[in-house]
Amino acid sequence: MVGRPRSEQARRAILKAALRLCERDGYPNVTLKGIAEEAGAGRQTLYRWWDTKADLLLEAMTDLVGSSHAPSQAGLETFLSETFALADGAIGRIVAGLMAEAQSDPALGERLRERLIGPRRDALRAVLERMPPPPGADLDLLVDMIFGAMWYRLLNRHAPLDSALAGDITALVARIAASPGPHGDLPG
Repeated sequence: MVGRPRSEQARRAILKAALRLCERDGYPNVTLKGIAEEAGAGRQTLYRWWDTKADLLLEAMTDLVGSSHAPSQAGLETFLSETFALADGAIGRIVAGLMAEAQSDPALGERLRERLIGPRRDALRAVLERMPPPPGADLDLLVDMIFGAMWYRLLNRHAPLDSALAGDITALVARIAASPGPHGDLPG
């Protein structure tokens, strides 16, 4: 970057303002101009530091919400309850907005998978590996199935995304793991 280095205080204020606006107005209605005004920063600062609203919000998600790179020591039900609680609020709506934009921007999709989606998948996989996993299970498929249920409920809003779902999924995984023979195994 040419020019003055980023002020960490200004950067954090901008990221927090972006999250506040997304929570209040919804992802599609947030603009870089609005974020600059909310943060009390110059628009040129935002345009110099981020190419797009999606880039800024992806940084906000990975920076302020917390990196998912650290392995979780929680059990499956706790991990899922915490994940679902986050996804059911503004954070889930922001990630859904980023995912929608990524459908027409493959480079954004790659950054989203690398910085946010991939680390969450890895964290869930690590939790499943400690259970122990169902014999012969394809853990990547199991991760897809679990997060698939989360995304389906998040996007359709036909049923709650809550700790009850976390408990139901945990019980289902335990039943699969305890099932004898090939009929209890997930394809591998």
